Amino acid sequence: METTSRVDAQPSAAEGEQQALVARETETVESFLLAPFPWYGLDEAFTGPRRLLSVGTAADGCVEHGSIAHGDEPTVRADAQEEKERFAVVVTVAANPVRRSADGTGVLEATSVSSAAWLAGVGLLSVTWPAQMDYTLRDDWLEQQTETAWALADDLAGSEWSTLSLPVDGVPTQFHYRESEFGWVLAGSTPEGVHVGAYGRGMSAYGVGFSMIKDIATYA
Repeated sequence: METTSRVDAQPSAAEGEQQALVARETETVESFLLAPFPWYGLDEAFTGPRRLLSVGTAADGCVEHGSIAHGDEPTVRADAQEEKERFAVVVTVAANPVRRSADGTGVLEATSVSSAAWLAGVGLLSVTWPAQMDYTLRDDWLEQQTETAWALADDLAGSEWSTLSLPVDGVPTQFHYRESEFGWVLAGSTPEGVHVGAYGRGMSAYGVGFSMIKDIATYA
């Protein structure tokens, strides 16, 4: 979703981590207010803590995606605490067509449900550390799994995905859904011109719903 001369160019693992909003520090609400699209989070059925994570911008500086966390802050290391974590992160992605960059020197990729699925998949990886893995091996593991997440997101009709109907602003909406040993990932679109991805652990994906955030400034 960054500037590229090839719409189907595959990002590196490092770019994947950046695009998947893995920064541990939260963004200020002002960054979210710059988005020309609405933000989504879990609906009012979720009563736990919520917090802003970070936003991603296209090469022309426009906000293109961002994420909001719900529940516990996940630990990266795999240990006994991981079993107690309950969290879900909702990623909102603007629905943009392929377009020229503002300076005319490149092409900005189109975004799609696959974009949301990939950002959610790599987001889950960013808070995952397989049990008994030495820290020196995690970079290699993360790069390999990022490539796998890209391939999976590019094949939403494949056997790794199933469909799940979840409410979006109270309306049943079809999502692509998959589970792994590390958690779950899902992605779909809303009538408001955005794609929504989500990932989590410890919370059942079957029980979540999404709604537009009426005033993101309340997160300040």
